[in-house]
Amino acid sequence: MSDILIVDDERDIRELISDILEDEGYKTRRAANSDEAMAEVNSDPPALMILDIWLKDSKMDGIDILMTVKRSNPDIPIVIISGHGNVEIAVAAIKQGAYDFIEKPFNIDKLMVVISRAMEASRLRRENQALKRRDTNTAQMRGESHAFRTMCAQLEKVTVSNARVMFMGPAGSGKEVAARFVHEHSDRASAPFVCVSAAMIEPERMEEVLFGRESLDRGVEPGLLEQAHGGVVYLDEVADMPMGTQSKILRVLVEQQFTRLGGADKVRVDLRVMSATSQDLNARVREGLFRQELFDRLSVVPIAVPGLEERREDIPVLAEFFVDELHRTQGLSRRELSDAARAHLQTMRWPGNIRQLRNVIERAMILGDPRQPIEIRDLQIDTPTETTNAESQLVLTGALTTLPLREARELFEREYLLSQINRFGGNISRTAAFVGMERSALHRKLKSLGVHTAKLSETKG
Repeated sequence: MSDILIVDDERDIRELISDILEDEGYKTRRAANSDEAMAEVNSDPPALMILDIWLKDSKMDGIDILMTVKRSNPDIPIVIISGHGNVEIAVAAIKQGAYDFIEKPFNIDKLMVVISRAMEASRLRRENQALKRRDTNTAQMRGESHAFRTMCAQLEKVTVSNARVMFMGPAGSGKEVAARFVHEHSDRASAPFVCVSAAMIEPERMEEVLFGRESLDRGVEPGLLEQAHGGVVYLDEVADMPMGTQSKILRVLVEQQFTRLGGADKVRVDLRVMSATSQDLNARVREGLFRQELFDRLSVVPIAVPGLEERREDIPVLAEFFVDELHRTQGLSRRELSDAARAHLQTMRWPGNIRQLRNVIERAMILGDPRQPIEIRDLQIDTPTETTNAESQLVLTGALTTLPLREARELFEREYLLSQINRFGGNISRTAAFVGMERSALHRKLKSLGVHTAKLSETKG
């Protein structure tokens, strides 16, 4: 996509425009009819097209070519030229996606201005798309835990293929970021990444949003699948997709084409499909709420995205990243995390996973003293508690307060040590060093508390 394709049935016009553009430093190609034009577009899409509306001895006129090209290559700017110009033709061309309309005999200076603006608009659109991809929050792709490394190894393998991938994991665990990682490291990295949130789109509008619409008064309105042509469409929370839409998505996966609502022509697309769910899709299939064939086609490569419960070792790394990110993007004062705050974050429950962690850090940076490190008291966790000591942040549950001291102490020791083991990813040596015990002494203590370290190792392995 680095040159300009000139389509006109008059040889003199083609050569005149070509000579002018080449004098200005552009590369050009020429076509005399629709067959030649489509052959050029299909072999190598141009950076811009100059297209005559009336083409003698051609199967399609300029408007037909315009509509066909825009279906499969919506990013190509097309400048329409015509010796029989009128307002109706110009309006029709613009509605079908033309960048501008110029009447013959045209002013060379005007033509050059239009071409320059069209090329610049196309360049800015591509750069904006690239910037959006680079600005993606990739905090969730940071970590050293075993669960994280396992996921990353799987992600790296699927970047070199075009296989459909389904990401499975709890809400807030970073499934979309994992999908964007695959996209950015694949051969489609320069193409669009379009996210379709099945849970956020009203069921009655789902097909219009996905497939687009055609109408006489509004022309062609491309849907999200068309906008993703050449790149990736990411189906978020695919389990929430209506059954009727599931069958049509299945047809798109098989045929790589569809029809817009209100239209009759087939729209061809080249897509890599990635999807995500926080639900048990096998159960949805058994309940008759999700199509088995669609599930099979979407989950060619299933990848589990672990929640924070499985990667507690990564919590301090993620928290520090959010501190830096919020300082950079929102101008909040950069603050260090105290050792106590880091340990506290690792022992908390995170039902909202990484998304919840970020919210807690942002709240601490906004409400806390910007001159002081982030302490435990700054970390307001949205977790209901029964009795809280404001100074120590020690939570006493109702069950704990009803026990005799000896039993309460054993229960506390068990929960404390299990929390520390989870914090260090099941590593007994690191846990022993932190709690101040010899490894052998820790093993004996865990055994006395009814905790089997062999099972812990199997669980974390």
